Amino acid sequence: VGKTTLAQLVYNDQQFLTGCFDLKAWVCVSEEFDVVAITKIMLESVAPGSHAPSDLNQLQVSLKEKLSKKRFLLVLDDVWNENYDDWDLLCGPLRAGAPGSKIIVTTRHVRVATTMSSLPAYPLNVLENEECLSLLAQRALGRRDFNAHPSLKEIGEAIVRNCKG
Repeated sequence: VGKTTLAQLVYNDQQFLTGCFDLKAWVCVSEEFDVVAITKIMLESVAPGSHAPSDLNQLQVSLKEKLSKKRFLLVLDDVWNENYDDWDLLCGPLRAGAPGSKIIVTTRHVRVATTMSSLPAYPLNVLENEECLSLLAQRALGRRDFNAHPSLKEIGEAIVRNCKG
């Protein structure tokens, strides 16, 4: 429920991120957890135009060099893999980053978050209908309710029912 959207808002918020990170990368992982492919995407994100080797060891050495002593933000989106060994292998070069580097993982599976286990998971819950309606009014009308536009409230309620929180 909105995990990727929330991560995108953080990742793209220049005002919030200015001065916080030297590098940032976004990787959409999905079901196929291919350490070579993910590492290659990370390297291409932090060093655009650089030659990405096909060998995992060389990729990891290159990524480690690029991240060394730099603070980075990495988003791994829609992760399914719960295998600790795969995660440990992927995270090897990430340990070269400077203190303050952050990795955000979005997942549908609590066990993935448990496997990463650096911080407690932050589950996103659905909103109550009244909260949704207030949010819709704020975004659409610039106020928290439909009092100034009562004819639109019924339409707003239909939208909220359709969104299901």
